[in-house]
Amino acid sequence: MADDRVANYAVPSPSHAAVNKLYDLLPELAQLERLIKAGQGRLDVRTVAQVHVAPYCLPLFVLGLGSDDPGAPLVGFFGGVHGLERVGTQVVLTFLHNILNRLRWDRMLEQQLQHIRLVFMPLVNPGGMLQRRRANPDGIDLMRNAPLDATEHVPFLLGGHRIGNWLPWYRGEAGHDMQTEAQALCQVVEEEIAGRHQAIILDCHSGFGMRDRIWFPLAGSRLPIDSVGEIYTLKMLFDQAYPHHRYVFEPQSHQYLTHGDLWDHLYLRARQRQPDQLFLPLTLEMGSWTWVRKNPRQLLSRLGAFNPLAPHRQQRVMRTHLAFMEFLTRVACSGDRWLAGEQRDLKHRRDAMNLWYRNGL
Repeated sequence: MADDRVANYAVPSPSHAAVNKLYDLLPELAQLERLIKAGQGRLDVRTVAQVHVAPYCLPLFVLGLGSDDPGAPLVGFFGGVHGLERVGTQVVLTFLHNILNRLRWDRMLEQQLQHIRLVFMPLVNPGGMLQRRRANPDGIDLMRNAPLDATEHVPFLLGGHRIGNWLPWYRGEAGHDMQTEAQALCQVVEEEIAGRHQAIILDCHSGFGMRDRIWFPLAGSRLPIDSVGEIYTLKMLFDQAYPHHRYVFEPQSHQYLTHGDLWDHLYLRARQRQPDQLFLPLTLEMGSWTWVRKNPRQLLSRLGAFNPLAPHRQQRVMRTHLAFMEFLTRVACSGDRWLAGEQRDLKHRRDAMNLWYRNGL
């Protein structure tokens, strides 16, 4: 990878040795820049913000691909919100690599992209990832940073707190603006979904449980969201297409409640602004405890609790989630089929309530 791109946003402009060190510490940035170069002519690329971590000024890249129609369905892929969860960024980059390479020969993919728009924000928290910390460089957990409080009791510390940034899961001070990275993510999502009838988001995380989970809002309440029937339909379609998958689909509130969840914030704002829009923000929570169980020595590494360290396990993870990400793009192209039918919608909402909420409401 050439050094000139990094030199353009480093403050002060570093030596080649410093640039190489940055890439060693943050190889995901180098990989992202290689993909930007490979996608020239197809990707639209912009920098929505910058984060200062001396001596660097790290960019927050957003990449777009596909239809320019402002009403086309949208699928967005996000990663790296938590700096320790590098595997989330790597999964998004792997899928982008897959898309760009298939476009060289895959006529069906080319046709598909004429009808949908894909957006990628693989590295939301580059400063935290560079510093090997969950929070951003100011010590604030971006997924606790939105200006809303849970409506029910949250677990101490884990659910978000305002004690101080020396403790994990710190929300930031009350009344302050959201952090640069959180604002950038929200800005990208709200600009991209504006005016669209259908938008699906997948935010890739790791670090919870023995199973890979697909979470959906709300994280701050045990009440069902308005779109729970559509999420159930999505689950059912994926079950039918991939009957041997290992995902658990569930509301995040089944595991724990939090203050300040960015996707709660964005979902509730979208419902106010465009009540007829179908906006489905999903979180892929990769079950990192499986990797730790197979190799307990991973806990000796700061990254080991959140990422597969053995090369063969990392390769398996990169393969595992491509099917679900591809599924989301195909579903987005076919909304006129799977969203049709008022009676089916009512049935699926009842089924969703029986599956996920019968014990809590």
